[in-house]
Amino acid sequence: MQNLTADELKQFDGQDGRKAYVAVDGTIYDLSGVDAWQGGQHHGLTAGKDLTEMIKKSPHGKKVLEDKPVVGKLV
Repeated sequence: MQNLTADELKQFDGQDGRKAYVAVDGTIYDLSGVDAWQGGQHHGLTAGKDLTEMIKKSPHGKKVLEDKPVVGKLV
């Protein structure tokens, strides 16, 4: 498990072969293996960020993250 700051999280943007991480409610998820997140983007959202507010507004909510790998905490 990694503790990452918001600045460190930005490095995991899914671009150029980098991992695609997103933070939601302080937990960091690895979305690199999710087809919908290839290239670090999904429906106008970009990996490497805290997407807590966006996920709360989405139709599926946090339940879409239940089976995704947790890699750390946002500090």
